[in-house]
Amino acid sequence: MTMKTNKGKDALFTEINITPLTDIFLVLLIIMMVVAPTFQSNDSSISIPEINSGIAIEHKNATVSVTKEGDMYLNGNPVTEESLTDELVALKDTLEEPELVVKADERVKSSKIMEIMNAAQGAEYKKLIVAGEPLSKKEQKNLKDNSEKQIGG
Repeated sequence: MTMKTNKGKDALFTEINITPLTDIFLVLLIIMMVVAPTFQSNDSSISIPEINSGIAIEHKNATVSVTKEGDMYLNGNPVTEESLTDELVALKDTLEEPELVVKADERVKSSKIMEIMNAAQGAEYKKLIVAGEPLSKKEQKNLKDNSEKQIGG
């Protein structure tokens, strides 16, 4: 492509016309701005709980672990639903603060967690922490093995 200059000589036109390219990018940007809100389908009436990440759970607290079968362990020792409140009351005096940590497998029913909450309330614990990670298979196996050793030996 050549163009005439004032001096009458042919010169090469070496500049790129970016106007059409800019138009295309602006159209794509507008489309994305219009379409993006439809991808966010959160119901405004639902309040999603926040999770504080990076905070370590202190092991000084009482910990109730629940396996996927529903077996409960208080600080690694097997415990039944009926005796959980009594065990928590007995353990409360040895704790600095009456706090209970619940670690449960992801397949545990919510009713089981509610039973633990009721037992903690009956034992007058001031704080209940539900751990964000479920019990791993290795932790569940260790709890079962330790309880079998205590029962057997």
